[in-house]
Amino acid sequence: MKNKLEELRAKNGFTQQDLADRLEVSRQTIISLEQGRYNPSITLAFRVARLFKLQIEEIFIYEEGEING
Repeated sequence: MKNKLEELRAKNGFTQQDLADRLEVSRQTIISLEQGRYNPSITLAFRVARLFKLQIEEIFIYEEGEING
């Protein structure tokens, strides 16, 4: 799943560690999310959206035919 996390993080002046601390996840989780290697849980997706005051769909881009796994 593609996302705009890195762009939003940079725009808001957060380091990966800053963002990880705010979301209560590891820095490795942020790295994996930004690289598209990890799809967030719905809870984490909501926390990200609330932090940036956006809708989930404005951050995480689902493309038809994607398979989670």
